[in-house]
Amino acid sequence: MIKKINPTYTQNRELSWLKFNERVLDEAMDETVPLYERLKFLAIFDSNLDEFFMIRVGSLYDLSLENTLKFDNKSFLTPSQQLEKIFAATKKLYKKRDIITAKLEAACYKANIHRKTINKLNKTEQKFVSDYYKTQILPLLSPLIINIRHPFPHLKNKLLYIAASLKEKKSFMLGIIPIPQTLPKLLYLPGRKIKNKKIKYILIEDILLHYTEKIFSAYSIDKKTLICVTRNADISLDDEDFELGEDYLQHMRKSLRKRARLAPVRLEIADDSSSFLTTFLMTHLNIKKEQIFKTPKPINTSYIFNLNDRLNDEQKESLLYPTFQPSLNCDVPDNMKMFNYLRNKDLLLHYPYQSFDLFLNFIKEAVYDESVFAIKMTIYRIGERKAKLIQLLSMAAEMGKDVTVLMELRARFDEANNINWAEMLQDSGCKVIYGMEGYKIHAKICLIMRRHNNKIEYFTQIGTGNYNEQTASLYTDLSLFTSADNIGFDAVQFFQNMGTDNLHGNYNYMLAAPTRLKNNLINLINNEKQQALAGHPAHILLKMNALTDRELIDALANASQAGVNIKMIIRGICCLKPGIKGITENIQVISIVGRFLEHSRIFCFGNVENAKVYISSADWMTRNTEHRVELACPIFDKDIKENIYNELLLLWQDTIKGRLLSPDGNYEKLSAKLPAFNSQESFLKKYLSAE
Repeated sequence: MIKKINPTYTQNRELSWLKFNERVLDEAMDETVPLYERLKFLAIFDSNLDEFFMIRVGSLYDLSLENTLKFDNKSFLTPSQQLEKIFAATKKLYKKRDIITAKLEAACYKANIHRKTINKLNKTEQKFVSDYYKTQILPLLSPLIINIRHPFPHLKNKLLYIAASLKEKKSFMLGIIPIPQTLPKLLYLPGRKIKNKKIKYILIEDILLHYTEKIFSAYSIDKKTLICVTRNADISLDDEDFELGEDYLQHMRKSLRKRARLAPVRLEIADDSSSFLTTFLMTHLNIKKEQIFKTPKPINTSYIFNLNDRLNDEQKESLLYPTFQPSLNCDVPDNMKMFNYLRNKDLLLHYPYQSFDLFLNFIKEAVYDESVFAIKMTIYRIGERKAKLIQLLSMAAEMGKDVTVLMELRARFDEANNINWAEMLQDSGCKVIYGMEGYKIHAKICLIMRRHNNKIEYFTQIGTGNYNEQTASLYTDLSLFTSADNIGFDAVQFFQNMGTDNLHGNYNYMLAAPTRLKNNLINLINNEKQQALAGHPAHILLKMNALTDRELIDALANASQAGVNIKMIIRGICCLKPGIKGITENIQVISIVGRFLEHSRIFCFGNVENAKVYISSADWMTRNTEHRVELACPIFDKDIKENIYNELLLLWQDTIKGRLLSPDGNYEKLSAKLPAFNSQESFLKKYLSAE
């Protein structure tokens, strides 16, 4: 039996995450990926790293300031030790990022996409930039000099600034130029329209950097550079005290304003050797040298997503993934209503290969069906664009149906969007509830109740991902529809429990966190362990985004020792080290990073013929199993169960995007001797050929 304190087969969560983000960066280096898609992977890498520092590094920073000594239960490192290793690993990633960025810019130049610098502009371009600076940039600037009358300003999270060391006589002072948020991120340059149209642009920060001497014309500039501060964003929204008479929406808005002023955890700076500048910033930002990351390449690469609008048809064809429209086909015949189909058979949708519009059709059918009297659903992330789902729910309420929405206002970085959607739903007559203190509502479930022949029908949808039209075209997720009473009764109980802040309600078929999910999963793992000990074939096949929960890791390791064959497809963090002799030698782990974000969570226990299969909103992370409300739903339909299992086996065969986790915690490409196979391309062909 393995003791929980055994660190030989586990690794640190944060370092495992950095390895995942390195796999994202590797996609930017993969020449088999279309060029513009490689650029987007670079921007995604940067965005991921920003959020990692704001949340994970921010949280560790707070823990490092506490007097109590705490250890990570996988690597047994203190918060300070973890930060030290994170900073060292991140510096290596910055070097790799800069090399890849240089290669991408060279490839872009050949493809007629030119990011130009001031010293590379021709005379026409120079005049264009000069005129733009004088008329559009200069009037917006608010430069500062830091002295006794001008204290060091608050540098906002993730905004770019010009920092200059100014020399006056024998002393130095700091000059700061905030780059206005109202300006575009880049300026397209003029040029002749030719058949293979060139896209020429210059970043706004490069223009401002060039004119810094004129802005601080009264001083001699010793050094100038771009800087960007990343602040801790890990504010605990539950721990804030409510003021008298303050409702939850007001409380959330106030908490979000506080986030903007939390402590700096990272300083990004363009390559600069000024000791005065660095020392001054370290002192006033209260950060250490290890928290400074230098890069000669653009700090903020979000401008990459703007370039798509300038690509002509020929460039789109060569520089982007082939376009596809998610299939509107499913097992429901064109002339049949979904409710009529679901009375006889369950339905499974697979995003993004099948369209999210099929789910919206399900809701629309409920809105216009006079026999439907109630719609209940959870919303975690729904996006910031105009959401058809919100319109349909609002319409249902205005038509007199009982619409209840369990809205999670604390979905990280989507809080403001969700506040706006909640107000819109309330205004239309929907009942909006906000979950309970200390637990985020992360479950994905929708229940439609309908009167039919003097009885109530229950149509339940359970998913692995959010009800978000935009991400449904980018993330792989499963969506189950069923009219089974046993699932419907559990769904009714779930919404009643959430409305009464009851975390301890019983469910007959669905597994629910935070009270019973983990124990049930451990029991399912142990059942396979007992099968192996009895000499029978025993298999576990899992797919998730992350594995960090120590108790589940230990249960899997124990099952491995008993002879259970365990295969796991884990896109991101995996704190378990597989393949260690005598401990995890029967466990294999692969990660797939490709065109679509592998987001579905699927748990299979047993062989394909007799497997117990669940789809879930929960990763096997302690935050999900203990601190969130999650659901895992069993699959009863034999055909759907076999389909899910077989598609997992197809993912397992991916030799192009699949990476194998080795016992040392690193990832390796699969053997070149194996047949080349891309699982996502295979699914595209499968679902789109059914059109």
